[in-house]
Order: sequence, then structure tokens, then C-alpha cells
Amino acid sequence: MFVVTQFIGIYVVNHYLSTGNNLPYGMTPPEVQSESDYTNSFLPSIIISFIIAISLLFLLTKFKSEIIMKIWFFIVVTLALGITITSFLPASAYTSLYVLIIALPLAFIKIYRRNFLVHNFTELFIYPVIAAVFVPLLNLMTVIILLILISAYDVWAVWHSGMMQKMAKYQINKLKIFAGFFVPYVSGKLRAKIKKMKPSQLKKSKIKVNLAILGGGDIIFPIISAGVMLKTLGFWPAVLVIIGAGLGLTYLFVSAEKKKFYPAMPFITAGILLAIIISLLLF
Repeated sequence: MFVVTQFIGIYVVNHYLSTGNNLPYGMTPPEVQSESDYTNSFLPSIIISFIIAISLLFLLTKFKSEIIMKIWFFIVVTLALGITITSFLPASAYTSLYVLIIALPLAFIKIYRRNFLVHNFTELFIYPVIAAVFVPLLNLMTVIILLILISAYDVWAVWHSGMMQKMAKYQINKLKIFAGFFVPYVSGKLRAKIKKMKPSQLKKSKIKVNLAILGGGDIIFPIISAGVMLKTLGFWPAVLVIIGAGLGLTYLFVSAEKKKFYPAMPFITAGILLAIIISLLLF
């Protein structure tokens, strides 16, 4: 799912870059006037935007504002799905409006009717849009700075403050939604026990399952990095970034202990930076 989302991401980014960054629903990013805009204007604005968004999410979590958060997520998911689906369809004046017929019910099921298949399927198409908004505002240097800052924040939020765990558990247990991928699974021993149970027993049983989860930030920042490489050096360097991010995430999955939270971004960032170095040497 992670890799598929990355490739959908560079397709969507490339589509909107080729159309002059004209995203529907009024989400077109500002134009770059000079090279200094990346470091002096856009990077600080992006960092401040993330700080505000994370702070707002934390406050809403702290004060248990489920209704507001669900409405917020519903609007974001609807717009994101609409923009991504629009990129796959022939251009017309009303295409972005027509795709809302698809986006609205999917967003409703995702937010208000818990279904992990719909949840994960829609996640594939949400993060490419965020990348399409931010890629035009970043160059290679600023995306490296952003990756390092986000990785440092991820370490602090997971291993020191525990803020990420609190927000993730609140989203899953209270909101019944989660910003990222989640896959329920059971142990081999429990799976064997379930197979022996009769249908009537299964209906009455309360089976506790484990969850493998990957946060949305761990998905979006590799897409942004690949998008910047696509814009700067071309398709194959972008693919190398996806491979590097995938290898970093794979290393984490292989080495991590179950039932523990880990900051994924440092591992993903290490793979991305290695891919960037190789790309600069080869291309």
C-alpha cells in the first residue's frame, strides 16, 4: 500500500505540474517568483502550517471534540479524493464537480461507517493531493531540511512525549478513524482457534485483534520528496526516492518489536537521503 501510494503520488504531482499547478476546488498553490522564495517564504510557511495543524489536532484530541474532528476529516477526505480522481479523468469544466459523486459517499463511509477496506483504499488517493499542493513550493534543499526537521519531531513525539501514541489511540478508539494505513491481524494460534469455532460461536465471541498501523505523515513526506525529485531531476530519481523510502520502512518493519510504537520518519528519511545522493551522482 505504501509503494502503490507513492506511485499514485508522483502521477498526480506530475499531472498538476504539467497543467501549471491548477488544482480544482481553489487549492492551487502560489507561484514561485524567485529561487529565494523556497527558503525565505515557502519553507517557513510550510513549517508553520504543520505546527498549526498538529497543535489544532492535539487540542481537539485533548478536549475530545469528536464532531468537529469528524467534520474536518470528512471535508479534507472529500476534497482530496475529488482532486486525485480528477487527475485520472479527461479534463473538462465540470469534471471536478462530477467526481464528487464518487468522493462524497466514499468519504462518508470512511468517516462515519467504519470499514477498514474502504479506509485503506481511500488512503491511497488522499496523500498524493497533499504532495501536489506542497511540491511546487519546495526545491531539493528545502525538502531535505523539511525531512530532517520532521524526523526529529517524530522521534520526540513518539519516544519522548508519547503524543503520537495518544493521538493514534484516540483516533482509532474514539473517532473510529485513523490518518494512515491500518491492518487488523491475529496471531497464528488465535487464527487456528477461530477456524475451529462454529459460526454461532463466532457471532457471540469478542475477539481482540492486533493492528499494524502507519501514520499519514510517514506516507506523505516520501511522496513530497519523490515529487520534488521528479520536478528537479526527472522520473527515475523519483523512483529511486520511492525505493529508498520503501527500504527504510522495510528495515523498520523487520527490526521492530510487535506492540511497540516507533518513529518511522528517521528510517524513511535515511533511505530517501541515500536515494538523493545516488541520484545526484548518477543523474
